[in-house]
Amino acid sequence: MSTLIQVRDLVVRRGIRTQRSVLEVPKLDVRRGEVLALVGPNGAGKTTLMLVLARLLKPESGTIVFDQRPLSQWNALEYRRKISFVFQAPLLLDMTVVENVALGLKFRGLKKDQIYTRVDHWLQRLGITSLSNRRAGELSGGEAQRVSLARAFVLDPELLMLDEPFSALDPPARAKLMKDLSDLLTADHRTVIIVTHNLKDAARLGDRVAVIIGGKLRQVDLANQIKSRPADGEVAAFLRELHN
Repeated sequence: MSTLIQVRDLVVRRGIRTQRSVLEVPKLDVRRGEVLALVGPNGAGKTTLMLVLARLLKPESGTIVFDQRPLSQWNALEYRRKISFVFQAPLLLDMTVVENVALGLKFRGLKKDQIYTRVDHWLQRLGITSLSNRRAGELSGGEAQRVSLARAFVLDPELLMLDEPFSALDPPARAKLMKDLSDLLTADHRTVIIVTHNLKDAARLGDRVAVIIGGKLRQVDLANQIKSRPADGEVAAFLRELHN
């Protein structure tokens, strides 16, 4: 399996005066077609890493290579068309479900019949065809998140980034979306990075798990390997806390 993303010696700093380090990633490779789950406590740096990979946040130092080209050499528009980002809270416009999902394809200038063929496909895959003509404000939290996912998948990104897509959902909606997304990712073979603070979710969705604690990437491995052989005391303490 080839590598889609290579991260080396990445450092991200925040703060106007103190410029404190909020993320350090010495080395991370994301394989093409794998689902990598980022886990760690709240505020650990998981979302920061996603924002850097999405070019929404500039690192202090380090290199990121995407598809064998340094990120700095990618044209911004060209790179944005390679990725999709689903935020924790659905960001839908005041229009119908179909219009929301089709919007990105319209911006790309696709023909109308191509747009709606792809939109129909992903509405069906996410189980929201019956919501096609409903406006965004009329959707439940789970329905809105499914629309956000459809809007991301319809763009056929090489890299899909999901920032805690289940956290704002009630338990029944969360369980159903978790199952459907797990099935979809298994069948789709797309490169995905998903943020969660739940190791069970990470194990269910991810091919591998990356543990970020205190702004540092601590371990990348299979979920069962991390549980049986944590890389250091910080990882071990995090795992104990999850089970308490």
